[in-house]
Amino acid sequence: MTTGETARGGQVKGSGEYLYCKVEDSDRIRIVTLNRPKVMNALTTEASHELEGIWDEFAARDDLWVAIVTGAGERAFCAGNDLKAQAAGKRGPLPRTRFAGLTSRFDLDKPLIAAVNGVAVGGGFEMALACDIIVASENAVFGLPEARVGLIPTVGLQRLPRIIPQKLALGMILTGRKVSAREGSDLGFVNEVVAVGEALTAARRWAAMILECSPMAIRAAKQAMRLGLDEPSVEKAIRTL
Repeated sequence: MTTGETARGGQVKGSGEYLYCKVEDSDRIRIVTLNRPKVMNALTTEASHELEGIWDEFAARDDLWVAIVTGAGERAFCAGNDLKAQAAGKRGPLPRTRFAGLTSRFDLDKPLIAAVNGVAVGGGFEMALACDIIVASENAVFGLPEARVGLIPTVGLQRLPRIIPQKLALGMILTGRKVSAREGSDLGFVNEVVAVGEALTAARRWAAMILECSPMAIRAAKQAMRLGLDEPSVEKAIRTL
């Protein structure tokens, strides 16, 4: 654990600070910064529980319309699970919404932007895939390397083939290879590639464009698209609206 962390996670009593991340709310935007740069923002189970509460609050707050998630430091967005903590027996059950309180969250109608400022692998990549828009700096790297250590990326196996063509998704999943931000853009899961250090600035720009639209229309559009994609044909999808 880093300085100031406890075994249970949550806010530090009386400090107004979170243990595993920083939260900034302004101008209808919530910015969540994963704050474990010494371990490339890898997350413990406690961190995922803390983040679940942060996203629950974001969903419930009428004054917050858009959220951005990014990582502290210049090296990583999120390197996935904290394997050292796991090896030390400190991994407990994940929350209902799974890794980072996001990867198995299916009812968030407010827009969510990932500002990927470095390495995003394993759960970190799955967290980015759970967002609506991915902005990546040129030094960003994405991958699902679980197969290389005898595991499977359970969430990534389902999300990635729904975002990019199946063969291209299998090319990443079956080899565990990492791809650059530019290749991620070519594959279709990165919306914009920006200079190193500019991911959060670009994400704010995307958020500002979203804020120019009707918040209720944005949420309704996201909900309708999600429901429509569950239907087997365009006709059935349109009739669900």
